[in-house]
Amino acid sequence: MSKSRPIYAPFKLDLAGKAHLIVTNQPEVPELEAALANIEIWTVQTIAPGVQAPIRDNTRAFRAVPELFTHLAHRLSRAATGLRLYAIGTESFIWDAHNIAMAAGLSATEIHLTQSGPLVRRVICTHCKTTIEDVPQNIVTCPGCGAALFVRDHFSRRLAGFMGVKVDAETPGQIPAAEVFVS
Repeated sequence: MSKSRPIYAPFKLDLAGKAHLIVTNQPEVPELEAALANIEIWTVQTIAPGVQAPIRDNTRAFRAVPELFTHLAHRLSRAATGLRLYAIGTESFIWDAHNIAMAAGLSATEIHLTQSGPLVRRVICTHCKTTIEDVPQNIVTCPGCGAALFVRDHFSRRLAGFMGVKVDAETPGQIPAAEVFVS
């Protein structure tokens, strides 16, 4: 495993926090201690028109991730000291939330990341800078430049993704079989 690869702890509330905001792109929300107050849960829920999803009192549902992130940036820009942010979801989702929180002034100790859901990666083509979402294997074709990319195990926290380099740079046309990512 690469040294740049983050290691994630299981979800756990930081009881030193005065308020807690959980953001997730996963359908399942973690079980919470009922005695704790000041917990908000923001989730992305794609729901058929006219269907009301079951939502808890402290939960706010968004139609899409960009909408959630827009509201998150605004919410964090006016957050009081003591807020803890918990991002739960795919690796690109939690790191996008992390980067929004850092830009808003939260410290690394106030942000907790838990990877959950399918093991897919955001890949950044090192040749044309195209971003490819939800890649499940180590070889992918770049939609920007058409290069067959090898997904390196190098994670960029700033870009919230993995680097993709031309797989056949040394031997053009020789592309190995793709392998699906495992933990």
